[in-house]
Amino acid sequence: MSDATPTVLYLVPTPIGNLEDITLRAIRILGEVDVVLAEDTRTSGRLLQHLGLKKPLLSYHLHNEHQTVQRILDRLEKGEKMALVSDAGTPGISDPGFLLVRECLAKGLKVECLPGATAFVPALLKSGFGAERFTFEGFLPVKKGRQTRIRELQLETRTMIFYESPHRIVKTLEQLAEALGPERQASVSRELTKLFEETLNGTLPELAANFAARASIKGEIVLVVQGHKEERRAD
Repeated sequence: MSDATPTVLYLVPTPIGNLEDITLRAIRILGEVDVVLAEDTRTSGRLLQHLGLKKPLLSYHLHNEHQTVQRILDRLEKGEKMALVSDAGTPGISDPGFLLVRECLAKGLKVECLPGATAFVPALLKSGFGAERFTFEGFLPVKKGRQTRIRELQLETRTMIFYESPHRIVKTLEQLAEALGPERQASVSRELTKLFEETLNGTLPELAANFAARASIKGEIVLVVQGHKEERRAD
């Protein structure tokens, strides 16, 4: 695949909250493609309307990607240009995208990924734990394999980043506190770039108690946990 090969699929990041965070290039690409593949056509439809764009929307999400990928590939091979977007952030990061990209590359179809909004970057930088080395863990398993994954992270020295839902954040903080120790520092960012953006720092138990005391928790959450600090023995 050479640079002269035309791009048929664009991965286009969309704002995670503040609509001003979309790039000029993203707006141009969304205006040029033939079809927009959307995780939720209603959400993406509102964004396109805000941008003054009218484009055909095709549903592409976690529950239908295996059934629809071949039909999409057929259309791409015929020369259609498509943009893949998720509800918020960069498609392919804890959102659908990997399968379609892999299949496009296997068929020699050119894929481009635009830089743009991703929730874990501002959360990582706001944590104050340092961004020299970190590991992105995405969502922990809901049931099977959850405790195994947490135990595997006990001696992880890099800063750890998780995505979590509002109704599971307290349980996750409590389980991490039990596995990593009550003194482990963490940072919870909620509603990033939105009107009620909030970031709280503290130990895992302190954060668990804070959120457990709330009547309700709303918004997408990014949890950043400080890595294990190895004890150094003096010679």
